[in-house]
Amino acid sequence: MNALVLKESEVEFTAIRAQGAGGQNVNKVSNAVHLRFDIAASSLPDEVKEKLRAMRDQRISSDGVVVIKAQKHRSLERNREDGLVRLRELIASAAFVPAVRRPTKPSRSSQRKRIESKIKRGQVKLQRGRVTE
Repeated sequence: MNALVLKESEVEFTAIRAQGAGGQNVNKVSNAVHLRFDIAASSLPDEVKEKLRAMRDQRISSDGVVVIKAQKHRSLERNREDGLVRLRELIASAAFVPAVRRPTKPSRSSQRKRIESKIKRGQVKLQRGRVTE
């Protein structure tokens, strides 16, 4: 599939307070990001939308909204970029189409070579027997 374009206008960002350690700064500054992406209202192709809705991912709500919480970094901008990267990865995993595997048969010459090597190996092993005079 060709490269998918994610429009940032379709993504809603909300600044929230981050959890965890961070000293006094964590109580004062909203530097984590809640990213919301409505699958149905997006400009993605219909096949990708269906695959996204069918995914068993806890970040996708029952009404088809992807919610990603990004709080890995200390700055709001870096968390925003991190959330966008994770959303792009999720969409790319839904858009991935595995190559169709076509079963093949071994050629006659490869079959013959295999049997010949087995016979030769068996003869080598027969030579290892006890020596009788």
